[in-house]
Amino acid sequence: MDTYTELANILRHRMASLAHNQQLWIGLAGAPGSGKSTIAQELKAQIGEQLLVIPQDGYHYYRHELDTMGNPTYMHVRRGASFTFNADKLVADLVTARQKGEGCFPSFDHGVGDPVENDIHLSRQHRVIIVEGSFLLLDESPWCNLKTHVFDESWFINISLDESNRRVTGRHVSLGLTPEQASQRVAANDGINAELITKVSPANADRLICI
Repeated sequence: MDTYTELANILRHRMASLAHNQQLWIGLAGAPGSGKSTIAQELKAQIGEQLLVIPQDGYHYYRHELDTMGNPTYMHVRRGASFTFNADKLVADLVTARQKGEGCFPSFDHGVGDPVENDIHLSRQHRVIIVEGSFLLLDESPWCNLKTHVFDESWFINISLDESNRRVTGRHVSLGLTPEQASQRVAANDGINAELITKVSPANADRLICI
């Protein structure tokens, strides 16, 4: 049995025990390149329309917002770090949605490089909600409120720092950077983020996923 099927079976088992109108909220975290989006979409494909995926990426600060912050050049270079997300809004939106069982959330347009507001819609017909993102299991405020006030279970994709950096370097090369440019970008941003995530998040997870 592959990992995706195993996780889908876990969700089916949990869904079978849910009360009427009850929802199961899962936080799915991992370092850059760990496969968060892939796992979330594979689970949606297996579970179907009762599962909704909410990506952390929709809460990137807009590029024009970064322009107004102190040292905007640095903020753009570090885009993707925890402090380049509107974490307060993310937490507030998810806490409210957890309480109400419904809500609207932004997605992220990688072609444009900015969020798309109100693009994802949660209703009470959704029984499983997977929130996926790199920093969901940090133990600093406001991120730490997700584990205590939103998630029923927290899952972490457990890959090594070296593997994370290798995958992200390859991703940058596939998007047109030279290997040297890709390595520099990882060293300046992605690798720093991955180091924080792999150091802190596993201890805050209920389940470690090995791919």
